[in-house]
Amino acid sequence: MSATDVTIRQARPDDYEAVASFTRETWADRDGGDYIPEIYHEWIAGDGDRQRTFLADAGDDAAGICQGVLLSEHEAWAQGMRVNPDYRGEGLSTQLNNALFRWARERGASVVRNMVFSWNAAGLGGSRAVGFAPLCEFRWAHPEPDPDAALPKPYTVAADPGAAWSCWRRSDAQSALSGLALDADESWAMSELTREDLHRAADETRVFAVRCEDGTTADGEADREDERTRAMAHRVRDYERENDGETERWAEYGVGAWTDL
Repeated sequence: MSATDVTIRQARPDDYEAVASFTRETWADRDGGDYIPEIYHEWIAGDGDRQRTFLADAGDDAAGICQGVLLSEHEAWAQGMRVNPDYRGEGLSTQLNNALFRWARERGASVVRNMVFSWNAAGLGGSRAVGFAPLCEFRWAHPEPDPDAALPKPYTVAADPGAAWSCWRRSDAQSALSGLALDADESWAMSELTREDLHRAADETRVFAVRCEDGTTADGEADREDERTRAMAHRVRDYERENDGETERWAEYGVGAWTDL
């Protein structure tokens, strides 16, 4: 069957077996497998005006899948792009992405972003082929929490979204990341960090502004009041997960920025 015989439609719960059959081995050579078979039903349950999951229907088979999510009034996110190995080379990735682009545009989005791991050469090439261009590179850090950690004098930590915003706006991180941070509502998605996002974090999770109280900049010069904030971070979500029979509490932070690193 060629790509011209495939129909792009919204994914349904009864597509599960067909989708799972070709996504289970997506990354068979990696330590972790594909998440789609594990979360498929929950994943598509959110479909509505702000989310749509697209399926390439090949009659009695699923030829591909992808999902679009609106993150803000003008930002859309593309994720979960998979093409059945039996149908690769038929242009299905282009068909799926074009359907997602049309859906996002009809809902007011002016930009669509996605994320591809650096080791996924096929994913990087496929993204470029349908119109995505490299923008920035994110790195995830997994530090062990230290309950006894203390800041050296003269540093203090304040739950001040205004100071955190000022620090973010003048940081090298803001430029390097093109203003993006982890989205607070959609996991594994990036959206433009706004002042309102930091105020929301202060109300719902946590926001941190690290200040130097000796009145100098990182270079030792006298500074303005707003330049005393040397670092910022904000928490986007926390949750519990099981690990070897024990319950662990995890916290995800949207971004971290330092002015003196």
